[in-house]
Amino acid sequence: MGAKIGEKSDIQKIIPIFAALINFIIRYYIAMKKSDFIFIVIVIALFAPFVLSDSVYEWYKTFNASHGMVMSFLKFAVLSTLGELLGLRLSTGSYLKPKFGIFPRAVVWGIFGMGINLAMIIFSTGVPVALEYIGMQDATGLMSASLCPAKVLVALCISIGMNGIFAPVFMTFHKITDTHILACGGSARALLTPIPMTRIITGLNWDVQWNFVFKKTIPLFWVPAHTVTFLLPSEARVLFAALLGVALGVLLAIAARKK
Repeated sequence: MGAKIGEKSDIQKIIPIFAALINFIIRYYIAMKKSDFIFIVIVIALFAPFVLSDSVYEWYKTFNASHGMVMSFLKFAVLSTLGELLGLRLSTGSYLKPKFGIFPRAVVWGIFGMGINLAMIIFSTGVPVALEYIGMQDATGLMSASLCPAKVLVALCISIGMNGIFAPVFMTFHKITDTHILACGGSARALLTPIPMTRIITGLNWDVQWNFVFKKTIPLFWVPAHTVTFLLPSEARVLFAALLGVALGVLLAIAARKK
């Protein structure tokens, strides 16, 4: 039965809603296009030379093999800071805010990157030895073998060891340095000013730190992610771990919303 004269059809009723939705998407895109475009261009500019130029990629591999700690600093200083900027964008709608302190954060991330590199060496070497000590056969040799269930098990054990022992201390100290940088107004003096450890530690939101950062992100994200990390060739692990800094930025944004 056709619609009566003067009544709107279903399509006519939907059109204004659809038009309003399109208008919202266009306005949102226009409003955010510039900052998002700049961020994407920066990311592409960072990675494009390594993809497009064989000589640049060969230089990277050579320098990375010869100066692993320097490259660890640079990878984390750049990639993890970009991850924090992305997290800031998700939590506040902007890539920058007053007192955020890009430079001191990048320096701190670089120092953390060197520590993470050492931690990965320590746990990837020590855990297989510990597994052999408690009865597993040739756990050390499995890490250089082709992919198999036993190798995945060893990588999982390495990840559990690192995330169970090293990660909670690292995550807490990372939160402390974040708080200190903000308290110093995001300026470079945060790198030279002593950290008031007692005041910051007692003021941390331990409910979020324990119930979200430790209890959820470690077992549900970091353990599986680092299991994959330890299945990669040793020269690729630090880079992959630094790329996970982007994921960390997203997790930090979620944690910030839980305050």
